[in-house]
Amino acid sequence: MASDRLLTGNEAVAWAVARSGVQVVAAYPITPQTTIIETLASLGQKGVSRAEFVPVESEHSALAACIGAAHAGARTFTATSGQGLALMHELIHWAAGARLPIVLANVNRAMAPGWNIWTDQNDSLSQRDTGWVQLYCEDGQEVMDSVVQAFALAARLSLPVMVVLDAFFLSHTAEAISVPEEAEVADLIPAWKTPWRIDLEKPKALGSLVPSAEYEQMRRQVDAAHREALSAIEDLAATWRGRFGRGVGLVDRYRCEGADEILVASGTAASTARAVVDTLRARGRSAGLVKVRAFRPFPTAALRQALLPARRVAVLDRNCSYGASGIFFQEVRAALCGLAGAPPVHGFIAGMGGRDITPSTIEAALGHARGEPRPESTWLTE
Repeated sequence: MASDRLLTGNEAVAWAVARSGVQVVAAYPITPQTTIIETLASLGQKGVSRAEFVPVESEHSALAACIGAAHAGARTFTATSGQGLALMHELIHWAAGARLPIVLANVNRAMAPGWNIWTDQNDSLSQRDTGWVQLYCEDGQEVMDSVVQAFALAARLSLPVMVVLDAFFLSHTAEAISVPEEAEVADLIPAWKTPWRIDLEKPKALGSLVPSAEYEQMRRQVDAAHREALSAIEDLAATWRGRFGRGVGLVDRYRCEGADEILVASGTAASTARAVVDTLRARGRSAGLVKVRAFRPFPTAALRQALLPARRVAVLDRNCSYGASGIFFQEVRAALCGLAGAPPVHGFIAGMGGRDITPSTIEAALGHARGEPRPESTWLTE
């Protein structure tokens, strides 16, 4: 039976990795990710985790070790943040192109310079086109559930999966979290079986030079696997709800029925947005929230269904594509572009470098959204 534990978001990652039966963990510590690895090491000493722990000299080496272990068929995990994820960038592409079922927890950390250990999403979103599935978490329970589900998705789709959580607001904040037993989730995570797994009885070359036509076909197959991931994420969430009574798929709608104005958010900002929606509803305003959990694959159909009935949409980004706009804003606007009756979409940027996104910040965004939409995002300051 599942047990309740008081855990931080980082500790929830570690417990989820242990419950997923991971065989190899390779990692290099970086704030604010470090306690994931420390907790995993502790769980290994206590026999809760059976994973072989590989300490390495850099994040690049951490993912390289996971790639080698995954090629041999091991269930693998690593974690990082900010500059560490940037150092992995070359091998982030390699893991996806090789179709390896690696799971990585990224604790969102602002990119330097200036030096900053607090949260925004530019580190993970700079990897958005590498071929990894990306799941963004709102609270510690969603972290726990998403990591276990990530191993199930990775093995089913032959794709690596990145589980993303906000630095400090989530990574170092403790809450009561239901931790399933390994036996309760083991059947959800299939063994990885694929013709490109290393087999000493059938030697083969891996990652060698391929002609242009074959290369393009390989990338098309990665794209097709992401299309399959749309339904796989929803199916797994439904199974999870049936088993544990909770679970979010691609998006989560909150009080969207009859809503004239809908805020789109992700991560811990969605929790603040829920409170704002309740406040506005109490004042007689028909506000709603759509939380985006899966950024890759992008849930275009789900967002269209949720947002089309609204009169206006405000997208809150804790990131920036410099010289353009917020990144979620770009994607949401593109999803609705050209649809008859689509509401205007307004973009807002707030919370960069860990700055608080307060209820008044969110109310300001919804207030600005009553004006004419702009092609760029509006920076919100208080």
